Amino acid sequence: MNVVVIGAGAVGMLTTSFLAEAGIHVTVAVRRPEQAQELNKVGLRRVNFDGTKTRSKVVATTSLSTLPHQNLAVIAVKYGQLHTIYEELSALPKDIPLLFMQNGLAHYEEALKLQQETIAFSSIAFGAQVENNTTVLHRGQGMCKIAIARGDKTLFLRLQQMVNPAFPITLAQNAERMLFEKAVLNSLINPLTSILQVKNGELLTNKQTFLLVQTLYKELIDAFPGLESTVPFSDVVALCEKTAANTSSMLADRLNGRKSEIDTIVGAVLRKALNNGHTLPTLRTFYHQVLAIEESGERN
Repeated sequence: MNVVVIGAGAVGMLTTSFLAEAGIHVTVAVRRPEQAQELNKVGLRRVNFDGTKTRSKVVATTSLSTLPHQNLAVIAVKYGQLHTIYEELSALPKDIPLLFMQNGLAHYEEALKLQQETIAFSSIAFGAQVENNTTVLHRGQGMCKIAIARGDKTLFLRLQQMVNPAFPITLAQNAERMLFEKAVLNSLINPLTSILQVKNGELLTNKQTFLLVQTLYKELIDAFPGLESTVPFSDVVALCEKTAANTSSMLADRLNGRKSEIDTIVGAVLRKALNNGHTLPTLRTFYHQVLAIEESGERN
C-alpha cells in the first residue's frame, strides 16, 4: 500500500510513523525543503509515551504533483491551511480515497465538493507533539475514528487490521455526527485551557475550572437533545484524565503565537446551537475571549 500524508504537524507525523511501522510505504508532503531533506536523510523518529523510541523510513517531498499513484491520501494540515491545497487535491485522480484529519466541522461540506469517489473523515483522541523536524512525541494513546462520508470502506478496513494496537483505528457510521461530537469534546476542553494556560488535567483537579466544565456541558446538552447519551460527561472526564499532561492544541497555538482553530471548532458548535434556538452564553464568552487574546497577540 502506498499512502501520502499531507502535513507534518504533530498529527501528520504521528500518523505517518505508525503507518510506516505497519509496513506501508509512506510519503509525507511538507512545506519546508529543509524538513524534507532531514526526513529523507534520517527518517522519522517517534518517542512513545512509555519512553521507547521508534524510527521509520519515509519519503518526504514538497510537491504533490510529482508523486506516483497512491492508494490513499491523508490530509493532516490544520483547517486554516486546507484552502491552500484544495486545488492540488482536486488534481489528484478520482479513484484515490481522501482521509481528512482536521478538528471541527467547517471542512466537512467543503471536502465533499472535491471530485474523489471516496472521502472519509477522522476524529482523533491521541496526544502528539512535534519535537523537531524529524521527531514526534506520542503523548497519549487514544482512538482514531474514521467515518466514510461517501465511497468504499474496503481500504480503511485493511488499515484497521494493519496498524499497531498503540494506534487503534475504529470505523464510525456517521461522519458528520462523529465530527460534531469531537467538536463538542474540544469545546469543553480547549478554550478553557487556552484562556487559563493550564494542562488538560487541571480542568479536573481545580475545583473552579471543573465547575466551568460542568456549566459548559449542561449548556450543550440543553441545546442538543440526545447528546448526553452519545457524549456522556464521563467521557469528558476520561478524556481529561487520559490527556492530563497534554498541552491542548489551542493552548499550543497561543503559546506559539499562531491563530487557533477556535472558529472551526467552537464557532461551528455555536452556529449549530443557534439554529436550535440556544445561544450558549458561557461557551460564547470563552469563544470571544480566545479571539480577543489572538487579536491582541498575547502569549502569556
